Amino acid sequence: MTIIVTGGAGFIGSNFIYYQLQKHPEDRIVCMDALTYAGNLKTLKEAMTHDQFRFVKADIADRGAVNQLFEEEHPDIIVNFAAESHVDRSVVNPEVFLRTNIMGTQVLMDACRKYGIKRYHQVSTDEVYGDLPLDQPELFFTEDTPIHTSSPYSASKAGADLIVLAYARTFKLPVSITRCSNNYGPYHFPEKLIPLMISRALADESLPVYGTGENIRDWLYVEDHCSAIDLVMRKGREGEVYNVGGHNERTNLEVVRTILRELDKPERLIHYVTDRPGHDRRYAIDPAKIHNELGWLPQTRFDDGIRMTVQWYLDNQSWWQDILKGDYQNYYQQMYGNR
Repeated sequence: MTIIVTGGAGFIGSNFIYYQLQKHPEDRIVCMDALTYAGNLKTLKEAMTHDQFRFVKADIADRGAVNQLFEEEHPDIIVNFAAESHVDRSVVNPEVFLRTNIMGTQVLMDACRKYGIKRYHQVSTDEVYGDLPLDQPELFFTEDTPIHTSSPYSASKAGADLIVLAYARTFKLPVSITRCSNNYGPYHFPEKLIPLMISRALADESLPVYGTGENIRDWLYVEDHCSAIDLVMRKGREGEVYNVGGHNERTNLEVVRTILRELDKPERLIHYVTDRPGHDRRYAIDPAKIHNELGWLPQTRFDDGIRMTVQWYLDNQSWWQDILKGDYQNYYQQMYGNR
């Protein structure tokens, strides 16, 4: 098959590409990425050596570029990772989130209608459900939990999900959606919590923690997420939403302290800062549906996953240091400037 992976130069998308190249070497993988600030072509350096891989620099909201790629590749499956995803940035500048996350999704859906596909898969987030109270640990998000967004980011992702489901109902497109909990692992852009704390702790800089650090997230190792998407896009029922969670709930403060222990750094580096507006209190996913229908369960315990993640950042310091310096944005020009 030919699979177009949008946003494949980002964190989860790149991990998914490597998962596919290893697990399904017979398939052709085409990465489409606009290489905005969070897209890093250097992340795909190893993928570039595979005969079954192609990279195309293009924006999913660019209808002409999307249609051209469909005409060239005749894809069987589309997996849409392309999204603006940082909540803090969405509070400052919501417009770019609406353009990429909603309009970009609609452009992809129109291309799927025009050229035909076997499956369109939308990668979404548990944040579309809003949040859960801290004092009711028995509550979890299910696929039937009403959408109740808190930020421009989560609202844009919810809007994209609804467009996908509407196209499935109106135009009979074969679609599926996964809504995941917080991912962590290799190639995570260093503005997000775990890589930010690792990079700052290694430099003995203060670690900014919102509020009291009691907000709870369910953490999912990125390879476990990739295996879930692979199952759903190949075997999941059309028109269905599947929640993908890690069963690894931790407060933000617990996450930071775990990182400090792994790096043998003192807790005095923790610095509490003013909480962000509309900060969700707790996310927790019930993945019973994907387990019962497809047999999926997360394989990575949080302590093991965070240990592997910390080690990856120790072993690949030039990758994230180039990002902090901004040098990573020159890599595309170095690779393709003279072509």
